Amino acid sequence: MKLQFTEREAEKKSQAKALRREGLIPAVIYHRSKPAETVAVNSAEFNALLRQVQSGRLSTTRFTLVSANGKEKKAIIKDIQYNPVNYAVTHLDFEELLDDVTVNVKVPIECIGVVDCVGIKLGGFLRQVIRYIRINCLPKDIPSHFQINVESLGVHESKRIKDLPIPNHVRPLANLNEVVVVIAKR
Repeated sequence: MKLQFTEREAEKKSQAKALRREGLIPAVIYHRSKPAETVAVNSAEFNALLRQVQSGRLSTTRFTLVSANGKEKKAIIKDIQYNPVNYAVTHLDFEELLDDVTVNVKVPIECIGVVDCVGIKLGGFLRQVIRYIRINCLPKDIPSHFQINVESLGVHESKRIKDLPIPNHVRPLANLNEVVVVIAKR
């Protein structure tokens, strides 16, 4: 997903408000070896891209940030701030992705086979304890999501992080014995 950005000066609050009135979102691009870069992105353009992102997968979506002079940077969103009244995006934090540097990412976990789950048919209900898992990997290896099949789970049975199909080149940053999903009794 390509997103245009313009350089801006490190500002005061009044300058950030002026940017928002112009239809821009103040943002910061964080780098590993250099100081952070303050930029602004077009609000309408970002919101259009945001509508294309599947629900829950914003943290794993890669953006190509294009400067005014045409230089491109690969990045992911690390933080997004909203106005509490109208939910308009007020600030963005990006982390630049470098091919040879690992990055920590929050990856969503999706349950599949819920309709055919044995435990649910016997009167239980699905309780997803963990919805995201933090991982460490190279940018090329970032998965969009993890799927866990709950079709065979009975009542009072669970699946743990170690049951997720995690590739060898991806390192989970959580205890592998943590429960992801359980079929509980009503």
